Amino acid sequence: MRRFDPEAYLAYTLSPQRDAVRVIVQSNDHLRGPMKSASETIRTLLGDVGVVFRVSAAIVVFFVAAAAFAPETVGRAAQAILQVTAANLGWMYLLVITVFVGFVLYLGLSKFGTIRLGAEDEPAEFSYSSWLAMIFSAGMGVGLVFWGVAEPMMHFNEPPMGSGLPRTTDAAQTGMTYAFFHWGLHQWANFALVGLAIAYVRFRHHSFGLISETLRPLLGDRVDRGWGKAIDILTVVSTVFGVATTLGLGALQINSGVSRLTDIPFGFPAQFAILAGIGGLFILSAMTSLDKGLRLLSNLNMVLAGVLLVIVLAFGPTAFIFGVMTQTLGEYLGNVVQMSLVTTPFSDARWVEQWTMFYWAWGLSWAPFVGSFIARISRGRTIREFVLGVMIVPVALSMLWFSVFGGASIHFEIFADAGIADAVAAEVPSGLFVMLEQLPLSGVLTAVAIVLVCLFLITSADAATFVLGMFTSKGVLNPTTALRVLWAGLQLMMVVVLLLTGGLESLQTVSIIAAFPFMLLMILIAVSLYRDLSQELAMKAETDRLLTMRIERLLLREDEREAARQAEEEVHPNAPEMPPAGDASNVEDVDITLKD
Repeated sequence: MRRFDPEAYLAYTLSPQRDAVRVIVQSNDHLRGPMKSASETIRTLLGDVGVVFRVSAAIVVFFVAAAAFAPETVGRAAQAILQVTAANLGWMYLLVITVFVGFVLYLGLSKFGTIRLGAEDEPAEFSYSSWLAMIFSAGMGVGLVFWGVAEPMMHFNEPPMGSGLPRTTDAAQTGMTYAFFHWGLHQWANFALVGLAIAYVRFRHHSFGLISETLRPLLGDRVDRGWGKAIDILTVVSTVFGVATTLGLGALQINSGVSRLTDIPFGFPAQFAILAGIGGLFILSAMTSLDKGLRLLSNLNMVLAGVLLVIVLAFGPTAFIFGVMTQTLGEYLGNVVQMSLVTTPFSDARWVEQWTMFYWAWGLSWAPFVGSFIARISRGRTIREFVLGVMIVPVALSMLWFSVFGGASIHFEIFADAGIADAVAAEVPSGLFVMLEQLPLSGVLTAVAIVLVCLFLITSADAATFVLGMFTSKGVLNPTTALRVLWAGLQLMMVVVLLLTGGLESLQTVSIIAAFPFMLLMILIAVSLYRDLSQELAMKAETDRLLTMRIERLLLREDEREAARQAEEEVHPNAPEMPPAGDASNVEDVDITLKD
């Protein structure tokens, strides 16, 4: 390497050659100026994006184009992949998600629970109420409104795995039990595992908030190269498909409610218009800060959901609802292990594929988005707070929601012949609105339910754009507005083509397919997280030991240390050291008497 010579540099700055170089450079400024300004403009708008953004965006655009121009071909290919996955690997979905439940609860309730996601004395960024509201809104708000009436009624019409006669009390109880199961611990374990792993590396190790970064204890420096980029691309694509499923379900629900209040028919044109309106609203929300836009909308969501739930509980069959909730909770806790591992290998029934596998796959595809968002808002929480907040509170609220809306629907159907089961059989999203028609001020309640779905869609999509922006701009905590708006547009296009190619069935198929590779990745995330946490506790124990020893050396006098050593020797005397075999030079004669 050449050594810097200040005298030579000064001579050069005063020489005519330097002026000639300056003239050449200035003469080319008009060529490089526009190019430089354009690249700087893109960097300013999108932030520090790289290959993860370019490749994942290209994959999404390619799928959208293929589905738009060849929907039948894409549909057949997706069905073929689904059949292979369900037939050969369906058992893995059930087994792995069940293991995740036990693993996350173990982390929260064990010695690892005291570790704080941040500095040791760092306070939580959000209050408990706002934190829980954002978790619930970004998690499964839309799904609860969509399936709160629909799932119990669909099981009421067709009992799971042919377990009983349709439209009987046994079918009703089985339907409620499986609704608790599908929206219980298993669903939220996915979100908790990914969120905990990201929050730990981001706030404890001050690293990037990326899925690839959680695997550094296993992969080492390879996460900085091709392996890490491939992992982040897979995460982004899986997230886009998962969020598209939710947006599609929400559009179907809104369309069903609007068609009951107006003359607008239920169909793709109306759903397209709804998505356009919702898209505009959540793009506006994406242009505001996290603390203002998303937090306020999440709190408003919880207020509206609470009002609607209290009205149905108060004016509906209150005693029946609490009775159903109590009995169903007992059925769920008593059969959760058996339900977790049912695969029907002795029949050709597709019930597990259409329900349990779909829910687990949907949760897996949502795990990067919901987990990353929960991680972003959980700074300063301990692992125990995190696990209880994510696994217990949302699960309890989900069970309460199904008890109120599902229980009221079953009561009106069995005892008042309300026609809810027929409505769900004809049009799945309509069950909620037919149930609300049995209550006073049904028109107002229907309007409130539509607004609630819209708000849940906006908060979910806004949170998704935020997380996708983080993933594709190298894990920054606050991605640029332009990048979030770009991902909002790509998500909307994905939803449109999925609804165009098959509606609800297409949404379910894509969720199951997209989730499988990420499930394998989550297994590695769990192993890596456990290794990382174990290493931290081991280092902390060693640090505490050294600190205690040094404090004792500073505070104890020499005679006190000697007295402590002698006292320990009296209780546990040291064993004499034996010389190596064959060395008899220092061995004293020992009289050994053998007794019979």
